[in-house]
Amino acid sequence: MRLLTFNVAHARGTLPVHQSLRSAVKIRSNLLKIATLIKKVRADLVAVQEIDENSRWNGSYNHLTFLSEHCGLPFTAIGLTNERGGRYPLNYGNGVLSRWPIMHAEATTFGRRALGDKGFLFIETEVAAGRRLPLINLHLHHASRKQRLGQAALLMKFMTERAAARGAHWVAPPILCGDFNNPAHQPDATAMLLGFCEQSNNYTLLPKTGRTFPAALPALSLDFVFVPQECRVVHAEVVRCYLSDHRPVLVEFDLD
Repeated sequence: MRLLTFNVAHARGTLPVHQSLRSAVKIRSNLLKIATLIKKVRADLVAVQEIDENSRWNGSYNHLTFLSEHCGLPFTAIGLTNERGGRYPLNYGNGVLSRWPIMHAEATTFGRRALGDKGFLFIETEVAAGRRLPLINLHLHHASRKQRLGQAALLMKFMTERAAARGAHWVAPPILCGDFNNPAHQPDATAMLLGFCEQSNNYTLLPKTGRTFPAALPALSLDFVFVPQECRVVHAEVVRCYLSDHRPVLVEFDLD
């Protein structure tokens, strides 16, 4: 199985320009390039952050559905962390594309702001009859360590509750992936979550090498995949591309 996690930054590209200042043609072109990348790396599961469902600044259409139609992964789930209707709708969050049916999906938002909030999407995809692979796609706060630690605590509580309620269906504990917005070597949310996961399973943090942000000249590692021991890692890499301000992470693994 091949998993790709990618903060697509509303499909605005690498330039430090707000998506509302990008043309509809440029946004669509960048989405098509992202779909081409997904096909090129032969991903079976794709976790995206900052994906638009219906936002005026990005053409008012579902970008996740658009990617699905152009990359060949038919099953999708989206978890909105920002919802605003009215004459200027802005709706975006985290999404998953899957080669296999998504049997269950839950979205959690960390706060209650109309815009700018982060959160996570929990899904179960049926990889064999009656057997589900759980995955959590998360996006943590970019500026506040205090808020990230609080968000990690909420996620740990959620994981404990879902393991008790739904774990009998799982082929493995949840894979965690997404934009953690802090390096793994710092005393921050990434290290906190890894320590929590390792209390019950021999998780591996990937990638071991390579930086993901900013995409043009990467200086920081902010995007990770936590893989449980049931998923035997074959390969992991930071994918070199210039389609967002982040670079994606690709992990290939064998599942028991």
